This record gives sequence, structure tokens and C-alpha cells, in this order.
Amino acid sequence: MDELRARGWEKIRWVRDHMPVLALLEERYAPQRPLAGMRVAMAIPLEAKPARLALALKALGAEVAVTSSNPLSAKDDVAQALSEEMAVYARGEATEEEYREFLLRVLALRPHLVLDDGGDLTALLHGAAWDLGRETLGVCEETTTGVIRLRQLEREGRLRFPAGAGNDAQMKSLFDNRHGTGQSVWDAIMRATNLLVAGKTVLVVGYGWCGKGIAQRARGLGAEVIVAEVDPVRAAEALLEGFRVLPVREALPLADFVVTATGCISAVTYADLLCAKDGCLLANAGHFDVEIEVKELYARGQVRRVREHVEEILLPNGKRVYLLAKGRLVNLVAGDGHPAEIMDLSFSLQLLSLLWLAQEGRALRPQVYPVPREVDLEVARLFLQSRGVRLDELTPAQRAYLGLA
Repeated sequence: MDELRARGWEKIRWVRDHMPVLALLEERYAPQRPLAGMRVAMAIPLEAKPARLALALKALGAEVAVTSSNPLSAKDDVAQALSEEMAVYARGEATEEEYREFLLRVLALRPHLVLDDGGDLTALLHGAAWDLGRETLGVCEETTTGVIRLRQLEREGRLRFPAGAGNDAQMKSLFDNRHGTGQSVWDAIMRATNLLVAGKTVLVVGYGWCGKGIAQRARGLGAEVIVAEVDPVRAAEALLEGFRVLPVREALPLADFVVTATGCISAVTYADLLCAKDGCLLANAGHFDVEIEVKELYARGQVRRVREHVEEILLPNGKRVYLLAKGRLVNLVAGDGHPAEIMDLSFSLQLLSLLWLAQEGRALRPQVYPVPREVDLEVARLFLQSRGVRLDELTPAQRAYLGLA
């Protein structure tokens, strides 16, 4: 156990040295302890970078309880290390039942603030754990999927506290979703399979910011890329960026790798997969394990584990497909998630958003709010400062010309 904790602290120290914006914010706010007396519940893929954020929140005065936002994404060494500093409820191979129990144990803190990744904590606070959210001032949501769930609660008139759509901030979506997902997904796929990408055909299902990053990195690795989309604007964008655009079922017989990034159910169905190329590899980069019809695959195919995080599934038609990470987030289950420098931006946004909710939450109506523009700009300025980059400034005449004076 001591060795496991030591390894976890090694990882946390490594990312700490590569997350300078968060360090600057901690240095600025820790002496003031603006979160003193606040209880913060976190559900986020529990590896070294979120652990660094949790420690920063503690340094700002908060009482923090943490779990993972995915049953398979917690890193046991990091969880053990972090448990020396705060309440941690997570393990790397949690069952669905354990996962739900961990979420409830975090909410037993009766949080003032919630940092969610995918919306499971928020869903519980609007259902089975209603009583545990009576003091909640607000939630910050990290993912596309979670923001979709928040907006649904808002449309139904059931949202009970203000929510910050962290995923929609420019310093999140433009960098985390595109560059972070693009790099970490292929890192995980290559680590899990040890197969060449160059010269292969990759089908990317969904061309939002995450899909863009996955497609761009696949092309950079030497693959031919096909994009499948339901949105005509995004499909046109993919076409003009040099990618072939086809329906899923037409593309599957051509694809060596399939990566889903839609945030929706059944993006690739069992019936679709009967048309797949023999030996096709399937990976999901969306939050939940519903984008590929995994349950149907398991129920109708013969499953054999062939590598860590890789299962061969023999279909009734004699074809084989290889499912990575059981259809869960491949970059978190089979890899270490996004690069530290990318998560530095996202978690700095989250820290500032939590401070905003701590100050303003009682006065805000229960609706979904964009991250304040000044928060986005502050993270951008600190990022450039940490890289030694200086900018030009508008002159008074230029400001007057643009109507900004």
C-alpha cells in the first residue's frame, strides 16, 4: 500500500510541475482561503490531474470529497495518495453498484458546490439523493454529455440550482475537447493495441470538437479518415477539411479503426457492426458506454480477452471485431487521459467557476449559465503568461474605431 501511494504522489508531483496556470491561481487565492467553510463534491476521472485540482481546492479552504466519474477510470495509486489529504471513494475496477455507492458517499458531504463530469452527481441530487443537495449553491459541469443533461433538466423546469457550463467555455472546448481528446484517444488506442495507424482507414463518428481532434490526429498519424455525421453543417466542415464523409453503415466495411465521439446512444449499432470489416477495432471517446451497442455485442457474440483492455468478439456471421476498454472512455480506461498542459486550462476554468458560484450562487436563478467571459479571458492571459507570450494592445484610436471606447 505504501508503494502504491508513493507511485500516486509521483504522478501528482509530475503533473503539478506541468500545470502552471493552476499553480498561479493557487498562489493568488490560497492566502485568502475564499472557499473556507465550503464543502465541495467532485466526480471526475480520478487520475493525477484531477487530484491536483482537488488539492488546489483544499488549499483554498474547501472540504473536498472525491470519486471517479466512470467505473473504470480511477487510478488506484492516485486514489490512495489523495486519500491522505481528503475523503476519496474510488477504485480502478469498480462495479456499477460500487460506482453508484461511491457517488452517494461523496454526496453525503452535503455539498455547497459540485464539480461534475458527465452529470451523475447532478442526476442523483435531482433524484435519489435529493435531500443531500439542500445546501448546494451550484454545479460546474466539465463535459458535453453533462451539459446536455443539465439543459434537459432546465427545459423540464427541474433544475434546482445554478449550473456553470464549463464544457462550453472557449478555453475548454477549443483546447481540451480538440487537442486533449485528439492526442489522448490515439495514445490510448496505440498503447492498448500496439498496432500501426499509418496506412489504415479510420472512421470517426461525430465531428464536434472531440471528433475534430480525433480526425486531425489520425490524419497526422498517416491514416485515411472517414467522418460520419448527422449535422449537415459539421459534415460540410469535415468535407472541406479534406475528410471523406459517409454514413456509418457504408463506412464500416472500409474501416480498420472506429472511434465514436457523439454524446448520443447507438451511434454504431449491432446491426451496423454486422457490416464491419473483419478485424475492425472499436473505441469510444464519448462519456458513456452507450455510443457503441456494447450490450448487444456481448449478448450475441463470443467474447474473448486478447490483451489488457482489448476483447475479441466473434459475431454470428463469422467476422471479428475488437472492442477496446469495454466501450467506455478509451483515453481514460486504457490511457492516462488528456495531457497535463491541456487539463491545466480546463481545471483552472473550473476553479474560477467554483469561486464564482461560491460568491454568486445564492443570488442566481436555477438555470444553466455560460462561464463568465472574464474567467475565460483570465485563464487565457495566465496561459500566455506561463509561456512567456506577450500581446499587442489596441490603441485608444483603434478602440474608438471598434466602438469599444
